[in-house]
Amino acid sequence: MFELYNIAIIPLVLGVVELFKRGGMPVKYSPFVAVILGLLFGIFYIGTDIKEGIIIGLMLGLSASGLYSSSKNAMEQRKKDSS
Repeated sequence: MFELYNIAIIPLVLGVVELFKRGGMPVKYSPFVAVILGLLFGIFYIGTDIKEGIIIGLMLGLSASGLYSSSKNAMEQRKKDSS
Protein backbone atom coordinates (compact mmCIF):
# COMPACT_ATOMS: atom_id res chain seq x y z
CA MET A 1 0.00 0.00 0.00
CA PHE A 2 1.15 3.52 -0.74
CA GLU A 3 2.50 5.25 2.33
CA LEU A 4 2.87 8.96 2.84
CA TYR A 5 6.67 8.73 3.09
CA ASN A 6 6.77 7.37 -0.48
CA ILE A 7 6.05 10.92 -1.64
CA ALA A 8 9.79 11.46 -1.07
CA ILE A 9 10.22 9.60 -4.37
CA ILE A 10 9.06 12.72 -6.24
CA PRO A 11 12.25 14.75 -5.55
CA LEU A 12 14.25 11.63 -6.33
CA VAL A 13 12.58 11.40 -9.74
CA LEU A 14 13.29 15.11 -10.27
CA GLY A 15 16.95 14.56 -9.42
CA VAL A 16 17.33 11.65 -11.82
CA VAL A 17 15.62 13.61 -14.61
CA GLU A 18 18.01 16.50 -13.94
CA LEU A 19 20.95 14.08 -14.28
CA PHE A 20 19.61 12.95 -17.65
CA LYS A 21 19.27 16.56 -18.78
CA ARG A 22 22.83 17.39 -17.74
CA GLY A 23 23.93 14.27 -19.58
CA GLY A 24 22.61 15.71 -22.82
CA MET A 25 18.96 14.68 -22.96
CA PRO A 26 16.78 17.36 -24.60
CA VAL A 27 14.63 19.22 -22.06
CA LYS A 28 11.44 18.51 -24.02
CA TYR A 29 11.70 14.82 -23.05
CA SER A 30 11.95 15.41 -19.30
CA PRO A 31 8.19 14.96 -18.59
CA PHE A 32 8.23 11.60 -20.38
CA VAL A 33 11.28 10.46 -18.46
CA ALA A 34 9.65 11.59 -15.18
CA VAL A 35 6.53 9.54 -15.92
CA ILE A 36 8.56 6.50 -16.92
CA LEU A 37 10.67 6.73 -13.75
CA GLY A 38 7.51 7.20 -11.69
CA LEU A 39 6.02 4.09 -13.25
CA LEU A 40 9.17 2.09 -12.54
CA PHE A 41 9.20 3.22 -8.91
CA GLY A 42 5.48 2.55 -8.58
CA ILE A 43 5.69 -0.95 -9.99
CA PHE A 44 8.99 -2.17 -8.55
CA TYR A 45 9.67 -0.11 -5.42
CA ILE A 46 6.22 0.29 -3.89
CA GLY A 47 5.69 -3.46 -4.21
CA THR A 48 1.93 -3.62 -4.60
CA ASP A 49 -0.03 -5.38 -7.30
CA ILE A 50 0.65 -4.23 -10.86
CA LYS A 51 -2.53 -2.14 -11.27
CA GLU A 52 -1.95 -0.19 -8.08
CA GLY A 53 1.74 0.17 -8.92
CA ILE A 54 0.87 1.71 -12.29
CA ILE A 55 -1.58 4.16 -10.74
CA ILE A 56 0.85 5.16 -8.00
CA GLY A 57 3.70 5.38 -10.52
CA LEU A 58 1.69 7.65 -12.77
CA MET A 59 0.83 9.82 -9.80
CA LEU A 60 4.50 10.08 -8.80
CA GLY A 61 5.75 10.75 -12.34
CA LEU A 62 3.09 13.31 -13.17
CA SER A 63 3.63 15.03 -9.82
CA ALA A 64 7.35 15.26 -10.47
CA SER A 65 6.72 16.55 -13.97
CA GLY A 66 4.27 19.18 -12.73
CA LEU A 67 6.59 20.24 -9.92
CA TYR A 68 9.41 20.73 -12.42
CA SER A 69 7.19 22.65 -14.83
CA SER A 70 5.73 24.97 -12.20
CA SER A 71 9.11 25.75 -10.64
CA LYS A 72 10.58 26.43 -14.09
CA ASN A 73 7.72 28.80 -14.91
CA ALA A 74 8.14 30.58 -11.57
CA MET A 75 11.85 31.11 -12.20
CA GLU A 76 11.18 32.46 -15.70
CA GLN A 77 8.57 34.84 -14.30
CA ARG A 78 11.01 36.02 -11.63
CA LYS A 79 13.65 36.75 -14.28
CA LYS A 80 11.10 38.61 -16.39
CA ASP A 81 9.91 40.71 -13.40
CA SER A 82 13.45 41.69 -12.40
CA SER A 83 14.31 42.89 -15.93
